[in-house]
Amino acid sequence: MIFPLALGLCCNCTITYWIMYTLVFMFVTIYQACLGLMAGLELNHLIYPLEARTAPSGCSLLPHNHYWISSKRIVTQDGVISGAVEIKDGKVFSLVKEEDWHGYIRNGHIVDFGEAVVMPGLIDVHAHLDDPGRDDWEGFPSGTRAAAAGGITTLIDMPLNSEPSTVSVETLKLKMNAAKNRIFVDVGFWGGLVPDNALNATALEGFLRAGVLGLKSFMCPSGINDFPMTNITHIKEGLSVLAKFKRPLLVHAEVQEDVVGESVEDDKNDARLYSTYLKTRPPSMEETAIRNLLTVSENTRAGGPSEGAHLHIVHLSDAQSSLDLLKKAKGRGDSISIETCPHYLSFSADEIPDGDTRFKCAPPIRDADNKEKLWEALTGGDIDMLSSDHSPSLPDLKLLQEGDFLKAWGGISSLQYVLPATWTSGRKYGVTLEQIASWWSEKPAKLAGQHLKGSIAVGNYADIVAWDPESEFDLDENHSSYIKHPSISAYMGRKLSGKVLATFVRGNLVYKEGEHAPAACGSRLLAQ
Repeated sequence: MIFPLALGLCCNCTITYWIMYTLVFMFVTIYQACLGLMAGLELNHLIYPLEARTAPSGCSLLPHNHYWISSKRIVTQDGVISGAVEIKDGKVFSLVKEEDWHGYIRNGHIVDFGEAVVMPGLIDVHAHLDDPGRDDWEGFPSGTRAAAAGGITTLIDMPLNSEPSTVSVETLKLKMNAAKNRIFVDVGFWGGLVPDNALNATALEGFLRAGVLGLKSFMCPSGINDFPMTNITHIKEGLSVLAKFKRPLLVHAEVQEDVVGESVEDDKNDARLYSTYLKTRPPSMEETAIRNLLTVSENTRAGGPSEGAHLHIVHLSDAQSSLDLLKKAKGRGDSISIETCPHYLSFSADEIPDGDTRFKCAPPIRDADNKEKLWEALTGGDIDMLSSDHSPSLPDLKLLQEGDFLKAWGGISSLQYVLPATWTSGRKYGVTLEQIASWWSEKPAKLAGQHLKGSIAVGNYADIVAWDPESEFDLDENHSSYIKHPSISAYMGRKLSGKVLATFVRGNLVYKEGEHAPAACGSRLLAQ
């Protein structure tokens, strides 16, 4: 009789123990929740029992594959809500409004961002990471770390400034190999449309089948020897092939002109003036290029010989005649989209100091009136999206000591700063969080054919940025910058608003306030 009695006593003890454990756990849970509410923007993780936790992985700073992100400001396709996003196995599993979601919280770990904004990660469709061959200019590791720190979860790498340029199946393989295990966000690849492949439909089709997301061409010299300019015949043939794959052609729309002022190249005083450089690339260069493009863009209309292809104008600078032509073409049914860049929206020609070649780019930053018109077009929907056109180089190539605008390498280095730059300039124009998400996430995802990206929606990849729009910071040498050469950025020395707190790529927390995940686990994106 002793054994059964002992067993009965143990059972009673066990029941009592679990009652006490439950009461203690409820108290701890409530206490943790209170701490989480008080801590505001801190990453307070409220842990609940029976949660399946993955082993810590170098891919993520968060050791969970099933958790919640909560915020008072979540940007969704239906507007800004207060609530929570459930993340499971790298995708958005559910999206719940605040009044409905509290019954769910015992099913997972919570990352509470309080009043900070939670929105889809940025997709930058225009970046030069210069890898392989010129990774001393940038490179995949530093460029994608900078992207993560800037809230960019996907970027599409341009086919030039690397060495060799990506203009064939073979050079695409080199690019893919260079990116393997070296990217901290997802990276896709544009291919180059150049004279050597434009008139060879078989080669071009093979290139597209290999997985480039679309093609990019220049209508003026690119400055890269193995990436020569295309004419309108090349572009027409390229669109014809792209139509079969329903992918876009991205075009640098400027054509060379004989302009007064080229003779000042040897005049050191004039070459230090930004106005001297500006005269060498007038708005008419963009306008003439776009007039030429519109002779073939009509083929992309419904029922046209290139239906299915799409023409995308990169980094539009001229907000007057060039934009007017594009608006009319859109109205006629041509399949066209337009991007501009934060540097055209943040700076104007009259404020660029003499000799400050950090501001040199092509097409150039124009006057203040043009900047106002760009903002009007963007907020009015005539310009579709934004990109960084991150185009770094070695500092020596910028000729910062000489300050020679005519000889310095052109390109704005900006990848990490585009979200706060857009927000800082845009507040004057009443820009909304939904517009930011549209310009930087939704529409770029569509252009790049990334149908499971661009919005916080059930079934999409959990590509998410959390940021504080009210937080200001000085972008100086004390700021943690991850681009390889921050000193050449035109944004250095500026006060910006909009601090990135955390970036999630496919559910992995890849960046959290100055800390990156140790492993480079970004995915290489290929068209199917």
